[in-house]
Amino acid sequence: MRGDSSLARAPTIAGFDSAVRRRRRLAAGLALATVALTLMGLAIGTEGLSWSALIADFTGDQAALIVGQIRAPRTIGAFEVGALLGLSGAVAQSLFRNPLADPYLLGSASGAGLAVVLVLAASSLVGNVVSLETAQALAQLGLVAAAFIGALGGVTLTLAISQGTANTLRLLLGGVVVGVVLVSLSDLITTVAPDALRGKQMFMLGSTGFLGWSSVGTLSAGLSVVVPAAVRFARFLDAMTLGEETVASLGLNPTRVHVYLVVLLALATGISVSQSGVVAFVGLVSPHLVRRYAPSASAYLLAASAAAGGVLLLGADVVARAAIAPQELPVGVVTALVGGGYLIWLLHRRSRRS
Repeated sequence: MRGDSSLARAPTIAGFDSAVRRRRRLAAGLALATVALTLMGLAIGTEGLSWSALIADFTGDQAALIVGQIRAPRTIGAFEVGALLGLSGAVAQSLFRNPLADPYLLGSASGAGLAVVLVLAASSLVGNVVSLETAQALAQLGLVAAAFIGALGGVTLTLAISQGTANTLRLLLGGVVVGVVLVSLSDLITTVAPDALRGKQMFMLGSTGFLGWSSVGTLSAGLSVVVPAAVRFARFLDAMTLGEETVASLGLNPTRVHVYLVVLLALATGISVSQSGVVAFVGLVSPHLVRRYAPSASAYLLAASAAAGGVLLLGADVVARAAIAPQELPVGVVTALVGGGYLIWLLHRRSRRS
């Protein structure tokens, strides 16, 4: 009997060891990719990717300006924005039990876009009274705060329409309605104030070109709050797959934790959108990649999705800066092409299997 039970347990133990090895390999691969892409980000200048230019910049008189004040904060900030989006996508997909859930699903992107358009339109009107330089400075200072407040406002409006978070289907539908309405309002404003259209397009396409050390500080503070808070409720996300009764059996109030995670989701997306605009597909694709290679419990999924999101956006930033140097592509265009192509391939592969 003992030999039979050992044989029965052998596949389970072997499967567990294989899963652990896959998770370790994924963590090592993400770490190596982060280091490699960070070095590439530091080496990209106006002439494209050049290691000799990087060495010259480090040894030259302008090293502190070129590398320390421009490339380094942009590279670090790109990784942090991607990490916030990857974590947000994992939380959204686990919370709504929908693999197509997106960090912007609750109206954060449309709310931020409307707030940015309002600031740009107001700055164009102010420009008729004050100097152009003063109007541009006021607009730049107000865009970050407006995007953050607008993102939180969009989520708040979604919660008000859906009457809380108890009904996830109503919450998702409320996010769709809020997104359509707020986008329509921003389009209406740009028809009245066409000067705001260009700024809106840049914001909606996403950009890492304006990330500085102040942005890195804001993003670091956001990550230090959001990541531990999300991992703390990983057990709740695991229990969500078994139903509300299982959640209640753990001594947790499902409604209260729903609200907590939605607020956490809004905070993470609001911080990322305020610093880089709307970057598409990073939050949607990152959890898919982690689950596909190393399926695991929510605690590992959240942390690995954050790392995968950072690697994806860091790689997209490298491509955006080097592809047509000295000009740059909008980083949101790169992530949309890569992420959309991956999802199309994934759907095609699943359809062939079925």
